[in-house]
Amino acid sequence: MTADAVLNAVCEDFRRIHGRAPAGVWAAPGRVNLIGEHTDYNDGFALPMALPQTTVLAARRRDDGLLRLHSAQGDGRVTELAVADLAPGGAGGWTRYPAGVVWALRERGLAVGGADLHLDSSVPAGAGLSSSAALECAVALAYDGLYGLRLSGPELARVAQYAENAFAGVPCGVMDQMASLCCAEGSALHLDSRSLEVRQVPFDLTGHGLSLLVLDTGVAHDLGDGAYASLRDGCERAARLLGLPALRDLSEGELPGALAELPAGLVPLVRHVVTENARVGRAVGRLTAGEPEALGALLTAGHASLRDDYRVSCPETDLAVDAAVAAGALGARMTGGGFGGSVIALVPAGQAASVARAVTRAFAAADFAAPAVLEAVPSAGARRIA
Repeated sequence: MTADAVLNAVCEDFRRIHGRAPAGVWAAPGRVNLIGEHTDYNDGFALPMALPQTTVLAARRRDDGLLRLHSAQGDGRVTELAVADLAPGGAGGWTRYPAGVVWALRERGLAVGGADLHLDSSVPAGAGLSSSAALECAVALAYDGLYGLRLSGPELARVAQYAENAFAGVPCGVMDQMASLCCAEGSALHLDSRSLEVRQVPFDLTGHGLSLLVLDTGVAHDLGDGAYASLRDGCERAARLLGLPALRDLSEGELPGALAELPAGLVPLVRHVVTENARVGRAVGRLTAGEPEALGALLTAGHASLRDDYRVSCPETDLAVDAAVAAGALGARMTGGGFGGSVIALVPAGQAASVARAVTRAFAAADFAAPAVLEAVPSAGARRIA
């Protein structure tokens, strides 16, 4: 469906559901993270890019204090919530993300009220592509427009992150929200998660004869099930034991001595975070030098670290990486928080189809469901589209 067709459909559905025209339409993308996984909540560095797949949100302000939510991917019902009564635990399923953003804005002291919202998303849910962040950021940007808040992209990202942390109960870092709000077309986003400083790094795949495949394993991940929180707690404990504000403050050169001071259970977590931050720096260097093909080895090394040290991979993501590399990919790794989700594979453009077929055959041989395959194109961040 073309962008105009999606826009028209969302506006027509809004009128049908809410009985009037929307005041505006906003879109926020999902993302893939090229490198820099589980570094953001350690004040570290990451290199995500936005996807063409977006959450499109039609919205209109209400003056009666009601938040009315409808999703094209939902069960057809409109969820109605009183904005004044919003509190963590007071909304369930997908509605906790938009409700959480409205709650977080009010917790910030901003005088926002109700709205009619209708959304339609092409970001696959549970695939590690930040469907929840896309929804949060679309709502945050829409409320910024509806209520004249004039918040910056990083400020909206912090609001959306707070909503996911404190309202939805997922202790994520800020990378997903910053990627959705701040990425630029044709670039990857070099993010400093402590300062929220960003740099757009040109990422010209087509010009270098490359393609970036996303291989969705179909294993849905749930970052709210406690495993993610346990990893974050371990990292924060290690930083305290080392007398550091965060693991971001430990360099590769200092790593061997630091590991010798830590309990054995914390060693692999710290090793991953420190080496992953270093891989982000090397990746930015390669892109800046016009050598995107050199990302391949960094991707594969990052996956090995996520698999062996951080232990957030699974048989399906491991198989997708191994099969893609064996079929000619320059490198591959899981993307997102882990425990399922998707793998990215950097491949010569002419081999994209054969790599996808090889992964599909490997999944069939292992009796896994066939992976969904899409091409990742560095795309624009969140914006108003009507």
